[in-house]
Amino acid sequence: MRLSAMAFPQGQPVSGYGAGFFRVGKQVIRGAMLVHPKGAQAWGGYEDTAPLQALRGSVDLLLLGTGTKGRPAPQDICQMMAAADIRVEAMPSLSACRSYNVLLAEERRVAAAVLAL
Repeated sequence: MRLSAMAFPQGQPVSGYGAGFFRVGKQVIRGAMLVHPKGAQAWGGYEDTAPLQALRGSVDLLLLGTGTKGRPAPQDICQMMAAADIRVEAMPSLSACRSYNVLLAEERRVAAAVLAL
């Protein structure tokens, strides 16, 4: 089997994570994080909806990392994102980071809002 390196022409992947932090490129973000093709930033969690609303028109899918366990996405976030034509998929944060990387490599219009571990 032949393995090849993944390319990320539309942004930087999540390159590391651990207890309380995420790494995107050389940037380390403590706590919850929002990552999208234009960059990564600290995110205030479910109540911090302004950065999610700002994704309108730039992504089609928001991966919502719910921490260490899979939980349903909050209904208010789902409704807000549906009004912006953005689909929401909730999953554990590490799964959201891995899925973000794969979809980013496929040049999909994706973002991930993940709660810290």
